[in-house]
Amino acid sequence: MKGRASLPVFLPPGTLPWFPEVDGADSDGLVAVGGDLSPERLLLAYEKGIFPWFDDDVPPLWWSPDPRAVVPVRHVHVSRRLARRLRQGVFQFTWDTAFRDVMTACGSEREEGTWIVEQMLAGYLRLHELGHAHSLEVWIGADLVGGIYGVQRGALFAAESMFHRETDASKAALVACVRSVARHGVTLFDVQMMTSHLESMGAVTVPRARYVTDAATACGVPVDLADVEPRWELDA
Repeated sequence: MKGRASLPVFLPPGTLPWFPEVDGADSDGLVAVGGDLSPERLLLAYEKGIFPWFDDDVPPLWWSPDPRAVVPVRHVHVSRRLARRLRQGVFQFTWDTAFRDVMTACGSEREEGTWIVEQMLAGYLRLHELGHAHSLEVWIGADLVGGIYGVQRGALFAAESMFHRETDASKAALVACVRSVARHGVTLFDVQMMTSHLESMGAVTVPRARYVTDAATACGVPVDLADVEPRWELDA
């Protein structure tokens, strides 16, 4: 039987990284409250199928929703219209050249507010400096028009957020990111929670228990994303 915590587990800040089992999460997927965004705690979270998501006026909240949304790396959907724009060369792609700018844009260009607060920005910038977080940028000329960023653990890429300033730029970012990291050995591409936008791009949901098992397997596979050459095309 699925466990259910009556109250979220509290994680004291500055303690050794630890998380309770995700099957004790509440019905919304909340696993724990508190702790910090140290690199060690963040990396452990992703290995266990957990991610942080919280506002500026509350302590870190740690989530593992059930079901979980993923994009099958061989089946990301490209509409005919998007494929036509991509073939036309409207967008240019880079990898890890503007991580801070992508993350800042993901947090600032949302009408509903942002969870990318200063603590989150600092934590993920540190992961990026250590080589565990990556961004794919979408450009038109010298203008940054879209992008996506996420955390990598072995063959797992956990996408955190994406943005666009030009029609189709976030779709282009997702397609290029999925296909580029798959070429380098990523087998599990996490997008956390399903939306209509992600579903239109080929995302599917899987039970949390299966996701946690798949994530543990993927995290044990050596994958190097240091020098990705981003491309949206399928391999021949």
